[in-house]
Amino acid sequence: MNFIETRGNDGRRPASVSFSQAILDPMSSHGGLYVPESLPELGLDFLRGHLDSDYKTLARAVLDAYETDIDGATWDRALARYDGFDDPARPVPVVRVRDDLFVSELYHGPTRAFKDMALQPFGVVLSSLAQARGERYLILAATSGDTGPATLETFKDQANVKVVCLYPHGGTSDVQRLQMVTEDAANLKVIGIHGAFDDAQTALKALLSSARFQAALGERGTRLSAANSVNFGRIIFQQIYHIHSYLELVRQGAISIGDRVYLNVPSGNFGNALGGYYAMKMGLPVEKILISSNSNNVLTDWIHTGEYRLRGREVQPTSSPAMDILKSSNVERVLFDLYGPERTRELMQQLDSEGGYRLEADELARLQAIFAADFASDAEVDAAIRETWAGGYLMDPHTATCLKAHRSRRDRDLPDIVYSTAEWTKFSPTIAHALSGEQDAHDLDALRSISAATGLPIPPMISALFDRPEVQDTVIDKADIETAVLDFI
Repeated sequence: MNFIETRGNDGRRPASVSFSQAILDPMSSHGGLYVPESLPELGLDFLRGHLDSDYKTLARAVLDAYETDIDGATWDRALARYDGFDDPARPVPVVRVRDDLFVSELYHGPTRAFKDMALQPFGVVLSSLAQARGERYLILAATSGDTGPATLETFKDQANVKVVCLYPHGGTSDVQRLQMVTEDAANLKVIGIHGAFDDAQTALKALLSSARFQAALGERGTRLSAANSVNFGRIIFQQIYHIHSYLELVRQGAISIGDRVYLNVPSGNFGNALGGYYAMKMGLPVEKILISSNSNNVLTDWIHTGEYRLRGREVQPTSSPAMDILKSSNVERVLFDLYGPERTRELMQQLDSEGGYRLEADELARLQAIFAADFASDAEVDAAIRETWAGGYLMDPHTATCLKAHRSRRDRDLPDIVYSTAEWTKFSPTIAHALSGEQDAHDLDALRSISAATGLPIPPMISALFDRPEVQDTVIDKADIETAVLDFI
């Protein structure tokens, strides 16, 4: 299967590329992204055939259905990274919270966040390609909190790869920051920037599209790629756990194969939701995909009104900081799938030049046939955390945004699969405040108080962070990013 471009071809690039080329060079013509020229058709027979499959077997079957140019041995090495999760047999537990609400726990990997589900295997694939080609790569990552730690973890000490991770200084939790700034592998560089995640992501996309920057890297014998979900190498792995979660509901007797469910996704850059959308297109029986946001509710407005508006908005700091995003990159891939390359290019150009765009009425109707959305304030997030803990389940603030959409946006009484994107340990001050009213606690104090109150253990990879030295201390203005990256190379 080949990959094509969301904004059409500029006549200078190939009209289609292989999967390996799409992940090594993820930006396409006119600043667009790569998407598969078609999606595999899986269907109910595929689901029935994998009802008893473990996660890696299911994953390999989905990857094989794409018919990429990655060999089977590389896929197997990549999927073996799930053996390092809490329970290799069940890397993604699905927990019933109440009769119609299930939580798919995507955070049981080394950095305790859902980004491990894609980045752990993705790192193996990309570094294997670099070594096989005898090429050296710079991997750029921009993070709102979880992509960074997961990227650094998967690529540390990998041959032929260096990583630069950009994060908004002061815009992540302490645990997320420590997971980055304590990394000491020689091939890793962490850069804090003065600004928000959108500033980091915009800088990343500008560098990926800059011929001057790529030429400067070429002079240093280095090629450029990215670990954000602009890279389809991330998205291909983010489809699998949606299929797995559905099969888990079948195994638990909550549904039968063919029954429809809701997918309820806390959304920032939209890659997690896009994985669900592609799974739905491939044949997963999904009623609708619920998009749950915090007070940075640009996605809610877009799905309700058809208007995607950045103009006049600023990022609002919230208790769910990994979703403090206004410009969601993977929306572009949905636009392409629904409206085609010419319309996608027009809309994305309007977003860049005018700060927004508005869908036509028929376009909005097509969007709303698939997605529904709501957002939760910090106070509503706190209430959701308290409510679910009263029932014996502790969730992080990003997952807690989903309870509002669970109540407000389901048109039918069908099971709802909520995707838990981070363990409670990543945002302990927020959870301590929600549960006990504790104010301004440092992460370590909050971790200890929550553990004492709930009886939940602090995982060793989290507690160990507070004893490690902080070795990555670069914090700069966004205008200085290019210079800092080249200095590192």
